[in-house]
Amino acid sequence: MAKSWSFSRLGDFEKCKKYFWLKHEQKVPEPERPLPKGKLEHGNDRGTRIHDNLEGYVRGDHDDLCSEADKHFGVHVDLLRHLHSEGMVELEGEWGMSKDWEIAPWSTAYLRLKLDALIHLSPTEAYVLDYKSGSKFHNEVKHMQQLQLYALVTFLRYPKLETVEVALWYIDGHGITSMVMTRDQALRFRRSFDKRGSDLVNCTDWPASANKFSCQFCMYGPEHSGHCAEGVRKA
Repeated sequence: MAKSWSFSRLGDFEKCKKYFWLKHEQKVPEPERPLPKGKLEHGNDRGTRIHDNLEGYVRGDHDDLCSEADKHFGVHVDLLRHLHSEGMVELEGEWGMSKDWEIAPWSTAYLRLKLDALIHLSPTEAYVLDYKSGSKFHNEVKHMQQLQLYALVTFLRYPKLETVEVALWYIDGHGITSMVMTRDQALRFRRSFDKRGSDLVNCTDWPASANKFSCQFCMYGPEHSGHCAEGVRKA
């Protein structure tokens, strides 16, 4: 039984419990994926590279902004770097929350949340952002829920805040998705996330959600590692 949850783990769990069990509970390594045609690196590796570059650039550790970010977000990132130098920005936060939604150490947290940057605009206003190197399209619902969770936890951790803008920066040129919330608006999402997180950590049965859409990308299925015999094969 899982001891903690995060937004990414929640996504794996709600997509397929068997996949979650194999990946997070049994810690079965996924087989190496072939490189997509015409690509020099996998999407996850590319995302890690871009995130690491942005963090170091904004922090002032180096002056070489990666070409992906510079093309569409150079001005934004330069402003973020300036605000960080002024002491207004927290980077790469690792936020832990207890089951009762109180601040908790990361190592023992019930909910773990990572964010790329938090800008303190004033004692009552904040801007929270996450870099996205993947596609905006077909991920709208998932990304909107991520913003809701970010806003909720930000308000809980900073009781003086009155408004929070949460934003996703789509580094590959799909713009910025953002929403502004008041404290009352954000706290309305607490009940829903409380139930979804509880469903995950209290789960003891791990059936596969076998369907052709999910299974075609699952590296545990019968056409890949074979750890999940219930997976749907390609027609």
